[in-house]
Amino acid sequence: MGSTMFYVSLLLLLLLAGSDCRVFRFPFQTNEPYNIAHRGSSGEFPEESVLAYKRAIEEGADFIEADITATKDGKLICFHDLILDSVTDVHDHPEFASRKQTYVVDGVNVTGYFAVDFTLEELKSLRLIQRYPNRDQSYNGKLQIPTFEEFIAIALVSPKSERVGIYVEIKSPTFINHHVKWTEGRKFEDVFLNILKKYDYNAKYLTKEWLHKPVFIQSFDPSSLIYLHNKTSSPKILLIAPDSITSDTKQTYEEIISDDYLDYISKIVVGIGPAKEAIAPVDSNNKLLPVTDLVDKAHARGLEVHPWTFNHERNLLLPFDYHQDPYREYDMFVNTLEVDGVFTDSPESFETYRREWRIFSKRKRPYKNE
Repeated sequence: MGSTMFYVSLLLLLLLAGSDCRVFRFPFQTNEPYNIAHRGSSGEFPEESVLAYKRAIEEGADFIEADITATKDGKLICFHDLILDSVTDVHDHPEFASRKQTYVVDGVNVTGYFAVDFTLEELKSLRLIQRYPNRDQSYNGKLQIPTFEEFIAIALVSPKSERVGIYVEIKSPTFINHHVKWTEGRKFEDVFLNILKKYDYNAKYLTKEWLHKPVFIQSFDPSSLIYLHNKTSSPKILLIAPDSITSDTKQTYEEIISDDYLDYISKIVVGIGPAKEAIAPVDSNNKLLPVTDLVDKAHARGLEVHPWTFNHERNLLLPFDYHQDPYREYDMFVNTLEVDGVFTDSPESFETYRREWRIFSKRKRPYKNE
């Protein structure tokens, strides 16, 4: 009975989502740096939970952000890690004890309970937990892993007067395509894209249609973005992490941020999503080093820059130069470096900063050529 009611409720929610609730909404703002709620309001609730996404919308997020991965039976869910160990109660489920496996991930053996070894029904029996011990633990064991479609429905039925965008990552596509057996010759990327198109997320950046249903598709894997380039007009963001090698193309960080590669990828993507440290590196004493030229290089090619990840918690050790004031960090990235959006665990704190910023700033978003 409980399972039946869940799916009936989900159906009703998706029907509402398809109609966009027929609620009047103001135009989506594009003149201010985007407030991108990293896995929802993950500083308050377990990451990628329904409550985290709803709270982020209440707090003023322009986009709710999700990592999209897949289950054993080919269903798409919102979940960051390949393994369930850190943010679910899987260890409290003896019926799944035999599921622990060791797989090679980016050349390293990883042992744990992999989501790709569980069906959607099995994953729905688990409950999310807060990743960081210094954050609120009171919601542990109460919230389910949402599906991709449940996530989309949250954005579409939002009570917020402005439209809310979705910012979705194709998570670890090389690994997922190796372990999940798709039907009819499809790939993870195809299933992912079909769901977006089902809800009419398929418009070119900053067009009237995109402003009606804003979306960014993000990935650390260049080949996935290139694959999708000819299949959707939706804007794409290349994620970048220092001291890393791409899983698919085996490119180094230095190769990815080179002038030649940025020239090439700027024909595929509308922006980059670098780690903060790729822009404002930090030394071993937690002091800021001179900023890099990555923002300037990206802007010179018409690319937006959306760095990750910001938060308002002093005990997550901001670089000492900010004097334990997270608003100083926001201000350096937004006012001094002129990034175009930020991924934040605390969308309310960025919205608080942005309310003051918009009073004094005359910046406008440099539109990418349409």
